[in-house]
Amino acid sequence: MLALVAAALDRPPAPVSGQARASDGDSFRIGSDRIRLLGIDAPELAQQCTDGAGRDWPCGRVARDRMADLLAAGAVDCRPEGYDRYDRLLATCFIGPQDLGATMVAEGLAVSAGPYWQEQVAAQQARAGIWSGDFDAPRDWRDDQASPRGAWGCFPAFGL
Repeated sequence: MLALVAAALDRPPAPVSGQARASDGDSFRIGSDRIRLLGIDAPELAQQCTDGAGRDWPCGRVARDRMADLLAAGAVDCRPEGYDRYDRLLATCFIGPQDLGATMVAEGLAVSAGPYWQEQVAAQQARAGIWSGDFDAPRDWRDDQASPRGAWGCFPAFGL
């Protein structure tokens, strides 16, 4: 009996599908469901990258815009595996046969967090997207953007 209860509690969330709206390069909404693609990390919206000539470009916005273009192609089918700390569904998602995570990594608009390493190697070799110049890994960029706390801890806006 306990095994049946444990198995029921460990089940992944039910599949989600429908028309989606991009939030950024690795997350979007389907109705009220917030979804984060498993296996990738895209630049944050405000993140800038540098191209091969040393010019800044808005890689975070470009990644979000590409995700919006992909989502405009049709209904998205997602296979959730759980939730992240922000209560977003963590899922592998497709539009038809197209894996959205694989596409974003292959086009150089996200880094692989594991399963898409072949796509990342190909993007690096082609110097596609973020691989055309320099960039901070999205995780490092987020860490660097964390608002510094002043000596008083609760008054960061005043620099205390």
